[in-house]
Order: sequence, then C-alpha cells, then structure tokens
Amino acid sequence: MSDTAEASPISISLVIPAYNEEAYLGACLEAVQKHAQGKFKEILVVDNNSTDRTAEIAKSFPGVNVVFEEKKGLVQARQCGFENAHGTVIAYIDADTRLPKGWVEQIEEQFTRDPNLACLSGPYQYYDISPLHQCVVTFWYWCARPTYRALGYMATGGNIALRRSVIEKMNGFDTSIAFYGEDTDIARRAHTFGRVMFTSKFTMPTSARRFKKEGLLKIGATYLVNFLSTAIVGKPINQKYTDVR
Repeated sequence: MSDTAEASPISISLVIPAYNEEAYLGACLEAVQKHAQGKFKEILVVDNNSTDRTAEIAKSFPGVNVVFEEKKGLVQARQCGFENAHGTVIAYIDADTRLPKGWVEQIEEQFTRDPNLACLSGPYQYYDISPLHQCVVTFWYWCARPTYRALGYMATGGNIALRRSVIEKMNGFDTSIAFYGEDTDIARRAHTFGRVMFTSKFTMPTSARRFKKEGLLKIGATYLVNFLSTAIVGKPINQKYTDVR
C-alpha cells in the first residue's frame, strides 16, 4: 500500500456491537476506560436494536457514542460501525470482552511498523471457565496454527483491527453472513489486500457464555466446520445461531 494517507500516523476507532448486553457492557467499557483512556479517536457502541438498557448503559460512559442499527445481526452491526467510524484503523471487540492493558498500543505498533498490514487479530482467553477448559481452548488455537500458516489468515471477530482502506477495498462486511464464519470471511477477504497477522501476543479476555450454554465440544466443532467452509467455499454452513445472554 503506497497511499499517502497510510504513511501518516494512525488513528484508531473502537467499535463494540451490542445486542441486549446490559449484563456485560458496563464491565467492558470500564476496562476500555481503565486501559485505553484517551487512546482512541472515538468509541462507538452499536446498539443493534436492543430491548434492554444497552444504550442507556453505553451513554452513561463519557466519550462513548451510541449509534443505532435497526437490522439485527452481528455483521450488520459491524458494518454500521464501519460506516460511522472515522479512524484510519477500525478495531472491533465484543460487549462481553475485557480489554487488557497494552492492547491498543499493539495496534499502534503493528500498523505503524508494517504499512502492508491489513488485519491484526489474536485468540480469546476466557475469564469465566475452569483452567482445564481454558487449556482445551488454548490447545485448539495451537492446533490451528498450521492452518493459519498454510492459508495466510485467521481472525477472531471480537478481537480484530483492520485498516479502513482495506475495509473499503473489501466493499465492507458481508451482511449475508449471520454469525458463524464471519470472522474467517473478514480475514480471508482482507488477505487479498495485505498481510493478516494472528498472534498470541494480541489476546482478548472474554466470556465463555456460549461454551457454557451449548457445550464446549459442540460449539468448538461448529466453529471448526464453519471456519473450514468459509475458507474453502467462501460461505459458512450454519446460518442459524442462538443469542446467548
């Protein structure tokens, strides 16, 4: 990428899609304020047609802007965030994550260092499951490393940052994808326009509520199948999913 804009200092917009997240959003925004106060160009919470106090909680935090996306869906919310953000890099986390110290600095460092970096992502670390279950998840990420090396891309949707120029070249996010496979689709298409970096140094604490609700093995298998499907044929197999709140 040789655009003049890419050579200038980066600015980072943080986007948090949120549907009925009153139980988790407050702690998420507290972590953002604690570890990244004043380091984002803007913080956007995308209220994805919530019916609870999601928007009210978001508005109670200074410096947080709430935008509304009427059409329910994670990818629709991601697209809405992109359309309303102004940073040269757009970072996405989920409402049940706990942004750690040094996270935003890694984005600044990696995108400044490598003008060809299109996408930065890393694994989850679950804060509400047993150490044994966390070891199982960590083992899964280690097993996925050869696939990442072979394909050249992998991403976690609630722990991802992309150059705005790359999202523009991708023509935005694929809103025909409901839930599963959306992060793989993002990484796959971003890879066309630059390097996709997936590193364990860029880790995001998050809730294991979906694993706890539906079972670790079942959800792990579902994620794997849809990862492979999206990587091979460009579309996930599963279009239906359950909201876990």
